[in-house]
Amino acid sequence: MIGIDELDVKGRRVFVRADLNVPLDGETITDDGRIRASVPTIKKLVERGAKVVVAAHLGRPKGSVTPKYSLAPVSRRLAELLGEDVAFATDVVGESAQSVVAGLQDGQVALLENLRFEPGEESKDDAVRSEFAGKLAALAELYVGDGFGAVHRKHASVYDLPKRLPHAAGDLVLAEVEVLRKLTEDPARPYVVVLGGAKVSDKLGVIANLLSKVDRLLIGGGMAYTFLKSQGHEVGKSLLQEDQIDQVKGFLEEAASRGVELVLPVDVLAATEFGADAPYEVVDTTAIPADREGLDIGPRTRELFASKLADAQTVFWNGPMGVFEFDAFSGGTRAVAEALVNSKAFTVVGGGDSAAAVRRLGLPEDGFSHISTGGGASLEYLEGKTLPGLAALEE
Repeated sequence: MIGIDELDVKGRRVFVRADLNVPLDGETITDDGRIRASVPTIKKLVERGAKVVVAAHLGRPKGSVTPKYSLAPVSRRLAELLGEDVAFATDVVGESAQSVVAGLQDGQVALLENLRFEPGEESKDDAVRSEFAGKLAALAELYVGDGFGAVHRKHASVYDLPKRLPHAAGDLVLAEVEVLRKLTEDPARPYVVVLGGAKVSDKLGVIANLLSKVDRLLIGGGMAYTFLKSQGHEVGKSLLQEDQIDQVKGFLEEAASRGVELVLPVDVLAATEFGADAPYEVVDTTAIPADREGLDIGPRTRELFASKLADAQTVFWNGPMGVFEFDAFSGGTRAVAEALVNSKAFTVVGGGDSAAAVRRLGLPEDGFSHISTGGGASLEYLEGKTLPGLAALEE
């Protein structure tokens, strides 16, 4: 992949596929991390005299105009962060987009409305996607792929559009790929991976691939209960994927045969119900009551996980250890995050809920070596999959 420094952008319309998919409460952005991560590439293009056309998706409007998924609040925040006006197009490739783009002067920025308002963006039909990509291509002369959180999607703006225009990877994408290569090609050891989140099924591929690469694998969050159940333990009303138990048993056996230390919780906060103020008690994972559900790892597990991270030289973390959105059940996620902040290792936070948790818990972002902007993309890269958006940029 070439970078944007190799493109002659002055006076030219540059289409920047960014990842601005931020959480909203009404029109209030509750975490602007992805917008802030996109600013350096856009600023660099502005300073070099490009006419910058930014495009992104938000939520899942499924090909129809859905006002609650409008990028208008994102446009306002982007303008604040850039310290520049951002012209906002109220459609994607229609009259507003064409007019806004045509009015751009050198060094100015426009943001198109949500790409996913157009059915062609996510279409499984190559011809439909290609037709939409053609309309996007008519708005610009050059393409910059900088939305790392979307590069695992075979979407028009990610995969088809760079085939139609001279293209380069943005600085954010180049930085993400460099970090992921460090994790996959020759990581400093011990190499420890911490996985959490709700479902083990979301992590099947990455676990299977990592078992041949890591020294130690720590499992927390909702997915841990399927591992505990596979060992014959009662998990009560905790999150459980019964259909994954045989697969998980296979992981445990393979980890043992490869000498990979697979560490599971030894205690949990077992609550009477799923709720922010639910009463709970700390119980061993061998003694979870049938009428309780685990909502966080317990204090002994927090100490155990911290001890297993203490000697690490490389750490990748993806997925919270509990329901971190509820203060009472955020302690496990905080404990893991703080262990990484205090570590001398090369530490990577794998985007998504993990990155959101770091910011929600008020932890210093510069306490980690890298916080990814793409949870799903990071995991698929670590699985060894070809990511369509990266493949298109490499051509």
